[in-house]
Amino acid sequence: MTAHSGTPHSRRERPSKPALTRDGIVATAVGIMREEGLQKVTMRRLAQELDTGPASLYVYVRNTAELHAAILDELLGTVPPPAAGGSWRERLEQLLGSYTDMLFAHPSLAQSALVARPSGPHYLDLIERVLALLAEGGVPAGQAAWGVDVLLQHATATAAEHATRVGSANAQEEMDTLARVLRETFAGTHPHIAALGPALIAGPPSARRSWGFQMLINGIVHTPVPVAGEPAAAPGGDDRG
Repeated sequence: MTAHSGTPHSRRERPSKPALTRDGIVATAVGIMREEGLQKVTMRRLAQELDTGPASLYVYVRNTAELHAAILDELLGTVPPPAAGGSWRERLEQLLGSYTDMLFAHPSLAQSALVARPSGPHYLDLIERVLALLAEGGVPAGQAAWGVDVLLQHATATAAEHATRVGSANAQEEMDTLARVLRETFAGTHPHIAALGPALIAGPPSARRSWGFQMLINGIVHTPVPVAGEPAAAPGGDDRG
Protein backbone atom coordinates (compact mmCIF):
# COMPACT_ATOMS: atom_id res chain seq x y z
CA MET A 1 0.00 0.00 0.00
CA THR A 2 1.34 3.40 -0.99
CA ALA A 3 1.55 5.98 1.76
CA HIS A 4 0.25 9.51 1.10
CA SER A 5 2.47 12.33 2.28
CA GLY A 6 1.42 15.76 3.38
CA THR A 7 -1.67 17.03 5.21
CA PRO A 8 -4.97 15.52 4.04
CA HIS A 9 -7.40 18.01 2.42
CA SER A 10 -11.17 17.94 2.62
CA ARG A 11 -12.99 17.64 -0.69
CA ARG A 12 -15.22 20.45 0.52
CA GLU A 13 -12.36 22.93 0.68
CA ARG A 14 -12.24 25.69 -1.95
CA PRO A 15 -10.43 29.00 -2.33
CA SER A 16 -11.64 31.61 0.11
CA LYS A 17 -14.01 34.23 -1.29
CA PRO A 18 -12.92 37.87 -1.34
CA ALA A 19 -14.47 39.98 1.37
CA LEU A 20 -17.65 41.79 0.44
CA THR A 21 -17.41 45.56 0.00
CA ARG A 22 -19.91 48.10 -1.27
CA ASP A 23 -17.60 49.03 -4.15
CA GLY A 24 -17.23 45.39 -5.13
CA ILE A 25 -20.98 44.82 -4.96
CA VAL A 26 -21.69 47.84 -7.15
CA ALA A 27 -18.98 46.86 -9.66
CA THR A 28 -20.49 43.38 -9.94
CA ALA A 29 -23.96 44.87 -10.37
CA VAL A 30 -22.68 47.09 -13.21
CA GLY A 31 -21.21 44.01 -14.89
CA ILE A 32 -24.53 42.17 -14.69
CA MET A 33 -26.36 45.19 -16.10
CA ARG A 34 -23.97 45.47 -19.04
CA GLU A 35 -24.38 41.78 -19.86
CA GLU A 36 -28.02 41.14 -19.02
CA GLY A 37 -29.81 44.47 -18.52
CA LEU A 38 -30.87 46.33 -15.39
CA GLN A 39 -33.97 44.19 -14.89
CA LYS A 40 -31.66 41.29 -14.05
CA VAL A 41 -29.86 43.23 -11.32
CA THR A 42 -31.67 41.90 -8.28
CA MET A 43 -30.35 41.06 -4.83
CA ARG A 44 -30.84 37.36 -5.53
CA ARG A 45 -28.99 37.49 -8.87
CA LEU A 46 -26.21 39.60 -7.35
CA ALA A 47 -25.82 37.21 -4.42
CA GLN A 48 -25.54 34.32 -6.85
CA GLU A 49 -22.78 36.10 -8.76
CA LEU A 50 -20.91 36.88 -5.55
CA ASP A 51 -21.43 33.37 -4.14
CA THR A 52 -23.14 34.59 -1.00
CA GLY A 53 -26.60 34.92 0.47
CA PRO A 54 -28.90 37.89 -0.31
CA ALA A 55 -29.02 38.77 3.39
CA SER A 56 -25.28 39.48 3.32
CA LEU A 57 -25.79 42.21 0.73
CA TYR A 58 -28.26 44.21 2.80
CA VAL A 59 -25.42 45.17 5.13
CA TYR A 60 -24.02 47.27 2.26
CA VAL A 61 -27.08 48.13 0.14
CA ARG A 62 -30.51 48.55 1.71
CA ASN A 63 -32.64 47.55 -1.27
CA THR A 64 -32.77 47.21 -5.06
CA ALA A 65 -33.67 50.87 -5.53
CA GLU A 66 -30.53 51.95 -3.67
CA LEU A 67 -28.51 49.47 -5.70
CA HIS A 68 -29.83 50.91 -8.98
CA ALA A 69 -29.02 54.43 -7.76
CA ALA A 70 -25.49 53.27 -6.96
CA ILE A 71 -25.15 51.81 -10.46
CA LEU A 72 -26.26 55.13 -11.93
CA ASP A 73 -23.71 56.99 -9.82
CA GLU A 74 -20.97 54.60 -10.93
CA LEU A 75 -21.73 55.22 -14.60
CA LEU A 76 -21.92 58.96 -14.04
CA GLY A 77 -18.19 58.65 -13.47
CA THR A 78 -17.85 57.95 -17.21
CA VAL A 79 -19.43 61.29 -18.20
CA PRO A 80 -16.51 63.47 -19.31
CA PRO A 81 -16.18 67.13 -18.37
CA PRO A 82 -16.82 69.54 -21.24
CA ALA A 83 -13.87 70.34 -23.46
CA ALA A 84 -12.08 73.62 -22.97
CA GLY A 85 -13.08 76.46 -25.25
CA GLY A 86 -16.44 77.69 -26.38
CA SER A 87 -19.01 79.70 -24.44
CA TRP A 88 -20.39 78.57 -21.11
CA ARG A 89 -23.68 77.76 -22.85
CA GLU A 90 -21.93 75.54 -25.39
CA ARG A 91 -19.98 73.72 -22.70
CA LEU A 92 -23.11 73.28 -20.57
CA GLU A 93 -24.99 71.81 -23.53
CA GLN A 94 -22.01 69.53 -24.23
CA LEU A 95 -22.01 68.29 -20.63
CA LEU A 96 -25.75 67.66 -20.64
CA GLY A 97 -25.43 65.91 -23.98
CA SER A 98 -22.70 63.62 -22.63
CA TYR A 99 -24.92 62.72 -19.68
CA THR A 100 -27.81 61.96 -22.05
CA ASP A 101 -25.56 59.86 -24.31
CA MET A 102 -24.42 57.81 -21.31
CA LEU A 103 -28.06 56.98 -20.59
CA PHE A 104 -28.69 56.29 -24.30
CA ALA A 105 -26.03 53.59 -24.04
CA HIS A 106 -27.91 51.92 -21.16
CA PRO A 107 -31.63 52.08 -22.04
CA SER A 108 -32.89 50.19 -18.99
CA LEU A 109 -30.90 52.47 -16.71
CA ALA A 110 -32.38 55.56 -18.40
CA GLN A 111 -35.87 54.54 -17.33
CA SER A 112 -34.73 53.76 -13.80
CA ALA A 113 -32.91 57.11 -13.59
CA LEU A 114 -36.25 58.93 -13.71
CA VAL A 115 -36.96 57.83 -10.15
CA ALA A 116 -33.47 57.01 -8.86
CA ARG A 117 -32.01 59.20 -6.13
CA PRO A 118 -28.23 58.99 -6.53
CA SER A 119 -26.12 60.75 -3.92
CA GLY A 120 -22.65 59.41 -4.63
CA PRO A 121 -19.49 61.29 -5.55
CA HIS A 122 -19.99 61.14 -9.31
CA TYR A 123 -23.48 62.60 -9.05
CA LEU A 124 -22.12 65.41 -6.91
CA ASP A 125 -19.39 66.02 -9.51
CA LEU A 126 -22.03 66.35 -12.24
CA ILE A 127 -24.11 68.80 -10.19
CA GLU A 128 -20.98 70.81 -9.37
CA ARG A 129 -20.02 71.09 -13.04
CA VAL A 130 -23.49 72.26 -14.06
CA LEU A 131 -23.61 74.83 -11.26
CA ALA A 132 -20.10 76.08 -12.10
CA LEU A 133 -21.09 76.69 -15.72
CA LEU A 134 -24.29 78.48 -14.71
CA ALA A 135 -22.27 80.63 -12.32
CA GLU A 136 -19.80 81.40 -15.10
CA GLY A 137 -22.75 82.67 -17.14
CA GLY A 138 -23.80 85.00 -14.34
CA VAL A 139 -26.98 83.09 -13.54
CA PRO A 140 -28.27 84.13 -10.09
CA ALA A 141 -27.68 81.49 -7.43
CA GLY A 142 -31.35 80.76 -6.77
CA GLN A 143 -32.13 80.26 -10.45
CA ALA A 144 -29.08 78.01 -10.84
CA ALA A 145 -30.09 75.94 -7.81
CA TRP A 146 -33.55 75.26 -9.24
CA GLY A 147 -32.37 75.12 -12.83
CA VAL A 148 -29.91 72.26 -12.41
CA ASP A 149 -32.78 69.98 -11.44
CA VAL A 150 -34.84 70.98 -14.49
CA LEU A 151 -31.90 70.47 -16.86
CA LEU A 152 -31.12 66.97 -15.58
CA GLN A 153 -34.81 66.03 -15.53
CA HIS A 154 -35.10 66.97 -19.20
CA ALA A 155 -31.96 65.06 -20.13
CA THR A 156 -33.09 61.99 -18.21
CA ALA A 157 -36.62 62.07 -19.65
CA THR A 158 -35.19 62.41 -23.17
CA ALA A 159 -33.04 59.34 -22.64
CA ALA A 160 -35.92 57.38 -21.08
CA GLU A 161 -38.18 58.19 -24.04
CA HIS A 162 -35.43 57.06 -26.40
CA ALA A 163 -35.06 53.84 -24.39
CA THR A 164 -38.78 53.13 -24.73
CA ARG A 165 -38.59 53.50 -28.49
CA VAL A 166 -35.48 51.32 -28.73
CA GLY A 167 -37.26 48.60 -26.75
CA SER A 168 -40.39 48.69 -28.92
CA ALA A 169 -40.56 46.35 -31.88
CA ASN A 170 -43.20 48.62 -33.43
CA ALA A 171 -41.43 51.96 -32.89
CA GLN A 172 -41.23 52.92 -36.57
CA GLU A 173 -44.79 51.80 -37.24
CA GLU A 174 -46.01 53.89 -34.31
CA MET A 175 -44.16 56.99 -35.58
CA ASP A 176 -45.54 56.46 -39.09
CA THR A 177 -49.06 56.21 -37.67
CA LEU A 178 -48.62 59.40 -35.66
CA ALA A 179 -47.28 61.26 -38.71
CA ARG A 180 -50.24 60.13 -40.77
CA VAL A 181 -52.75 61.17 -38.10
CA LEU A 182 -51.15 64.61 -37.82
CA ARG A 183 -51.30 65.09 -41.60
CA GLU A 184 -54.95 64.08 -41.75
CA THR A 185 -56.20 66.02 -38.70
CA PHE A 186 -59.40 67.97 -39.48
CA ALA A 187 -58.89 71.72 -39.23
CA GLY A 188 -62.47 72.25 -38.13
CA THR A 189 -61.91 70.49 -34.80
CA HIS A 190 -58.14 70.87 -34.27
CA PRO A 191 -57.07 73.95 -36.25
CA HIS A 192 -53.68 74.40 -34.60
CA ILE A 193 -52.67 70.78 -35.12
CA ALA A 194 -53.83 70.95 -38.73
CA ALA A 195 -51.83 74.16 -39.30
CA LEU A 196 -48.61 72.77 -37.89
CA GLY A 197 -49.03 69.15 -38.94
CA PRO A 198 -45.71 67.43 -39.63
CA ALA A 199 -43.79 70.30 -38.01
CA LEU A 200 -44.83 68.87 -34.65
CA ILE A 201 -42.47 65.93 -35.16
CA ALA A 202 -40.05 67.46 -37.69
CA GLY A 203 -36.31 67.80 -37.28
CA PRO A 204 -33.55 65.33 -36.40
CA PRO A 205 -33.41 64.19 -32.76
CA SER A 206 -30.03 65.89 -32.24
CA ALA A 207 -31.41 69.27 -33.29
CA ARG A 208 -34.50 68.90 -31.12
CA ARG A 209 -32.34 67.89 -28.16
CA SER A 210 -30.07 70.90 -28.60
CA TRP A 211 -33.06 73.23 -28.93
CA GLY A 212 -34.57 71.80 -25.77
CA PHE A 213 -31.42 72.42 -23.74
CA GLN A 214 -31.04 75.96 -25.09
CA MET A 215 -34.69 76.74 -24.41
CA LEU A 216 -34.31 75.60 -20.80
CA ILE A 217 -31.04 77.46 -20.30
CA ASN A 218 -32.65 80.66 -21.60
CA GLY A 219 -35.57 80.15 -19.25
CA ILE A 220 -33.29 79.62 -16.26
CA VAL A 221 -31.35 82.78 -17.11
CA HIS A 222 -34.48 84.95 -17.39
CA THR A 223 -36.89 83.43 -14.83
CA PRO A 224 -36.38 84.59 -11.23
CA VAL A 225 -37.09 82.19 -8.41
CA PRO A 226 -40.26 83.35 -6.59
CA VAL A 227 -39.89 84.90 -3.18
CA ALA A 228 -41.49 82.78 -0.45
CA GLY A 229 -45.14 83.70 -0.09
CA GLU A 230 -45.33 85.57 -3.39
CA PRO A 231 -46.64 84.22 -6.71
CA ALA A 232 -44.15 83.89 -9.53
CA ALA A 233 -44.42 86.59 -12.20
CA ALA A 234 -44.22 85.74 -15.87
CA PRO A 235 -40.77 86.50 -17.32
CA GLY A 236 -40.67 90.01 -18.73
CA GLY A 237 -44.23 90.72 -17.64
CA ASP A 238 -46.21 91.81 -14.62
CA ASP A 239 -49.18 90.63 -12.61
CA ARG A 240 -51.72 93.08 -14.00
CA GLY A 241 -53.19 90.65 -16.56
